[in-house]
Amino acid sequence: MLHYSVMQELAITYLNLKEDGIYVDATLGYAGDSSLILKRIKKGFLFAFDADTEALEYSHQLLSGIASNFKLIHANFANLKEELAQNNCYEVDGFLFDLGLSSPEIDNKDRGFSFMQDAPLDMRMNQEDKLDAKYIVNNYSESKLAQIFFTYGEEKLSKKIASGIVKYRENKNIETTLELVDIIKSSVGANYFYKNHPERVIFQAIRIEVNHELESIEKALESAIKMLKKGGRICVITFHSLEDRLVKNIFKKYSEVPEIFKGFPDIPEEYQPLIKIINKKPLLPSPEEIKENSRSKSAKLRVIERI
Repeated sequence: MLHYSVMQELAITYLNLKEDGIYVDATLGYAGDSSLILKRIKKGFLFAFDADTEALEYSHQLLSGIASNFKLIHANFANLKEELAQNNCYEVDGFLFDLGLSSPEIDNKDRGFSFMQDAPLDMRMNQEDKLDAKYIVNNYSESKLAQIFFTYGEEKLSKKIASGIVKYRENKNIETTLELVDIIKSSVGANYFYKNHPERVIFQAIRIEVNHELESIEKALESAIKMLKKGGRICVITFHSLEDRLVKNIFKKYSEVPEIFKGFPDIPEEYQPLIKIINKKPLLPSPEEIKENSRSKSAKLRVIERI
């Protein structure tokens, strides 16, 4: 199964792996990153999370061929603190978050993530979850759809698209991805559609809603920061502005003194920064990587260290 792990070598380098360290790959996918980590922590241990059972099955087979000092956990990374506690793990040397969809998830048309292939509307990362894309487009109110499209897709014609969806479903349910693409196109007009491709951000917005992605990122990162050992690192690779802004703001919150204490000579310990930011500006993929894998074009890597 072909899958490119974006900015892989750079992220692994910035993790500063220790041979006997405990590491968490919060976004296992098809084990591209986990494979490299496992090869380098011969005396350590790796925990890896994924909500996708297909990815877990494939990755277990792959990683078992490398070593046995790992455990795969079928859960959303939002619950990493609770899941790790169940495995008697309370301190970690490093976390890796690669927030992009894995290539096989995108390319498997039956999962309904792609706006380029016809498939049932789904978009669930965890196929055991009840909420899917079909339910959202057929049951959410016009105002709620417009809010999701604007907030998670930053699409300026969100109201028009929401209105088009609601009018269409008065006659029949919306069943497939390309049916939804056609509704988006007729809602905004062909000129706007082919110039701006709003279907990209509308599908992104629905996927974020289906999987509660932003809430999960926030909860997971806050937990990870508090579980990090001194000198431990978190590397996060984002793929769109909403994710990157969220990660940047969380890192800012934990790396600065609260405004009320700024300039004070003695700051109470509980208000001291927990982390330092390693790269003030996000690291970007090389031109060579972008040429080899076009999906890496929007990637950004941010790194922090516990102090």
